[in-house]
Amino acid sequence: MFKNTDKEKLNIPQHIAIILDGNGRWAKKRHMPRTYGHQRGVENIKTIAIAASELGVKALSVYAFSTENWSRPKDEVDFLMKLPGEFEKKFKDDFKKYDIKVMFSGRKTHLSSQNLEILERITNNTKDRKGLVLNICFDYGSQTEITEAVKIIAEKVKSNEISPSDITAQMVEDNLYTSELPKLDLLIRPSGEVRLSNFLLWQAAYAELYFCKVYWPAFSKKDLEAAIIDFNKRDRRFGGLKKR
Repeated sequence: MFKNTDKEKLNIPQHIAIILDGNGRWAKKRHMPRTYGHQRGVENIKTIAIAASELGVKALSVYAFSTENWSRPKDEVDFLMKLPGEFEKKFKDDFKKYDIKVMFSGRKTHLSSQNLEILERITNNTKDRKGLVLNICFDYGSQTEITEAVKIIAEKVKSNEISPSDITAQMVEDNLYTSELPKLDLLIRPSGEVRLSNFLLWQAAYAELYFCKVYWPAFSKKDLEAAIIDFNKRDRRFGGLKKR
């Protein structure tokens, strides 16, 4: 959608987040099972991560599995729990080529020991890379994330390491899963839904929101570029006023 000369004129968001929505509906339109949509959705993570890397994005957070998704039908959940292994087998060489670092945000208490080993292995194998950080939010819920951060801070108050008056917004932020990532600039939700669904609620406080109707498996580099172009049209004041 835009050439290198255009890219140089644009403000490229440092941190983009995407809610990977519409996999099941995309598959249904093709008379395929929902699991087929999830498979294609995982494959599209690679496509968009590489596209974001080429565009100069520093971090990409993707909402792959939420804390609420456990309530879905068992066969669908069982399939989704196989995806970390598929992800590792299919994409490690591609991500190495682009120097992409992979991290995972979310609970670790509900995952199998096999999946925990896979996530740890991927994290360790990519931790020294200097390119785009791909943050895969797996068994992630923003309310859980914030609650856990509050518990960590509460323990410090309890042990007299800090007093309640020492608690700041920055302290909460420092205890979130995303503490090492740049501040969130742009949050994208494909599929036509217009809500955040418990995704990066703290981080999205002053992020720009972009909604589009294309389902995630069909979301392309052109769609990502369209979101970035729209981002460049926003007047980001962060609650203040710009000097005239």
